[in-house]
Amino acid sequence: MPGVLDRVNGPQDLKGLTRPELEQLAAEIRERILTTVATNGGHLASNLGVVELTIALHRFFDSPRDKIVWDVGHQTYAHKLLTGRRELFSTIRQYEGISGFTERAESPHDHFGAGHASTSISAALGMAIARDLAGESHHVVAVIGDGAMTGGMAFEALNQAGHLGTRLTVVLNDNGMAISPSVGALSKLFLHLRSDRRYHRAKEEAAHVVTRLPKGPLVWEWGARVKKGFKGIIIPSMFWEELGFAYIGPIDGHDIAELEAALAHAKEYSRRPILLHVITKKGKGHSPAEEDAVAFHGVPPNQRQRKDLPSYSEILGKTVLRLAREDPKIVAITAAMPDSTGLDMVASEFRERVFDVGICEQHAVTFAAGLASQGLTPIVVIYSTFLQRALDQIIHDVCLQNLPVVFAIDRGGIVGEDGKTHQGAFDLSYLNFIPNMVVASPKDGNELQHLLYTAVRANCPFALRYPKGSASGEPLDRKLLELPIGKGEVLRAGQDMAILAIGVSVAPALEAANRLGEQGIDCTVVNARFAKPLDSSLILDLANHTKRLVTVEENAIAGGFGSAVLELVQNSGIHDVEVELIGLPDEFVEHGPQELLRAKYNLDANGIARRVLSSFPELSHPVTGAKE
Repeated sequence: MPGVLDRVNGPQDLKGLTRPELEQLAAEIRERILTTVATNGGHLASNLGVVELTIALHRFFDSPRDKIVWDVGHQTYAHKLLTGRRELFSTIRQYEGISGFTERAESPHDHFGAGHASTSISAALGMAIARDLAGESHHVVAVIGDGAMTGGMAFEALNQAGHLGTRLTVVLNDNGMAISPSVGALSKLFLHLRSDRRYHRAKEEAAHVVTRLPKGPLVWEWGARVKKGFKGIIIPSMFWEELGFAYIGPIDGHDIAELEAALAHAKEYSRRPILLHVITKKGKGHSPAEEDAVAFHGVPPNQRQRKDLPSYSEILGKTVLRLAREDPKIVAITAAMPDSTGLDMVASEFRERVFDVGICEQHAVTFAAGLASQGLTPIVVIYSTFLQRALDQIIHDVCLQNLPVVFAIDRGGIVGEDGKTHQGAFDLSYLNFIPNMVVASPKDGNELQHLLYTAVRANCPFALRYPKGSASGEPLDRKLLELPIGKGEVLRAGQDMAILAIGVSVAPALEAANRLGEQGIDCTVVNARFAKPLDSSLILDLANHTKRLVTVEENAIAGGFGSAVLELVQNSGIHDVEVELIGLPDEFVEHGPQELLRAKYNLDANGIARRVLSSFPELSHPVTGAKE
């Protein structure tokens, strides 16, 4: 017998459902999310927590005429199921399937694409002003949660929204969490509202007293002042009201009837922005996720990562801990993800030297610059895709002043199923052009620890990017080595041509060279290690002798490692050198398994070998006794 979810082909099908049917629908949505994420991987706990809220929003508002903007976009699985993508939901995060985030090209109900946090209020405010200018009357709603309200951009938008006073609804999905528990003064304010029952009693009593005051003009004004003062002492909602927002809440985010009543009340505010404070439980309905929302925030597909091998993030964390034990001046900074970056193990021993700044990458970088200016050695650990948000701070606050900040850039290169909002495709490009910056990438986990040791001793801005996933199974050296900055490593010597690879691309480049050797092509393979400064003497010597260079990187070709090599060769005066660049093209890389995407862009061993053969056909010749 078809379930309730099977009858929902769009938001209009929610309007006539009974309360028992709505409860059944919520249960069916949670079951569909659980079974799909178990196979495909994805964001679990955050999506389980917003099921009732999503149902209420789509019952009350008229999407796509009304605009619902989600922040962060990873909490939209229920939204996708209710907006015509139920049959496609099994393809979520799969290659050529639907995205795990909001995607404007995917559905008219996805009004704004978002994979990064703290963007919804700005975008929704822009939509609201566009509505006003066009003389239209639809609603615009920003749903912000999972720690996104800790981001400074959200407050910039709140500030302008309160100033403009336009009709806008902001739904704060307050689950007390980002990826890890939310930090900062604002999260403490939310915690106070969630936990203090006196708040609810005080609010009711204040309303009871004030509304019964005599209505003479002077007394009424006095009553308003009393009410405002009373709320300022007892009720932290004054924070929002001082920003120009009407405030409703806290509201039980798992009670559809209560949510709809609050939304109806909010609709009465036609000339003022309003904030609905909704309390939800991350992981709701799945006990393991409720008990450990951090572990169940993002679930890998089919547990594909090998559990017997350490991840690059784990090696980074262990190395930071080792260095922190030896040097009291080392501190670490992360933006709302100590667990997934490996810094949780450092914080367990040196809590006073690990700083989680919330979803505030810009602040993280300038905070690090301030620490460095006073003689400390800060290590800023941020995903590549999120570090993009702090480019000006890297330039203006760190590199311009030549401060010794170490950037440990996690998830550099192809990240897989999280897709185009999260691919670390641009860091080599946007870091390479900055003066004073050293840019490095290790070929394996062992080299990662050595490069981190090198970075903290370099006394200059130093960026170290490494990939998502398991490192190689080779044992880590016990002694940390300081590697010479700007020097590469020849892994294989050959006479016909040279493959210059950096980071995760070194291993497939070496395998490709071995395969080409079976066809009689003698390749040199270089582990470049550094994108900046380049090992100019080594590269130019190879260019002069082989006349054929291939560069390989998991980064955009434009402005990346290969571009720097090409520029070096062109400016050297060495003539008749052919340089082939292998990397990511001038497009946003979609979601899919890392292995599949690397094959698609010729970044695996087969692809590299194929590009060499097509670029230098004169080198291909049969070898006696070679395998067919």
